[in-house]
Amino acid sequence: MSIPAVRLNHAVLFVADLQRSIDFYTSVFAMEVAAVEPRANAAFLRLTHGDNHHDLGLFGIGADRVKRPGIGLYHLARQVDTIEQLEEARLGLANADAYTGESSHGATKSVYGKDPDGNEFEVMWMLPRADWGRFEHEASVERLDPAAEVREWAGVRTAVEAGR
Repeated sequence: MSIPAVRLNHAVLFVADLQRSIDFYTSVFAMEVAAVEPRANAAFLRLTHGDNHHDLGLFGIGADRVKRPGIGLYHLARQVDTIEQLEEARLGLANADAYTGESSHGATKSVYGKDPDGNEFEVMWMLPRADWGRFEHEASVERLDPAAEVREWAGVRTAVEAGR
C-alpha cells in the first residue's frame, strides 16, 4: 500500500496549559487562532501568511497528566490531493490493521492510523478554500461519511493543482 500524500499539513500537540501555548505560538510565530473547540479544550492556529485551515493544533491536557498521551507530539497529518485518495488510504490502513478512526472537521476530512510502535498519524483531504464557509473559523469533530464525501467531491483536487 502506498498513500500518495503531497505534503505534511499540520502538527498537533498535547500541551499542559492551552492558553499559555496559544500565547506563545501567536506571539513567537505570529500565528492566529483559526478556531477553538472548548469541548476538547483545543485550539487550532494558522500561519498568518499561509492558506491552510490550520498549521498547528493544540490540546490542553493539564500539567498533572504524566501518562500517554502526555505533553508533546500527538500526531502529524499528511495531506492527499483528492477525496478518492483519502478513501483509498482508509481502506489500505484497514487492510494493514493500522486504521484507528475517521472524522470530518468541516474544512478537512480525515482518517487516522497508528504505526507499529503506536505513533498516531492522520491522512487528510482539505475542501477547496472557497467551500470552507462557516468552517473558516471552526474545527468541528463530526462523523465522516466516506461514501457521501466521495460522491460530493469526486475529481476535486485541492493540493497538487494549488501548487502545494
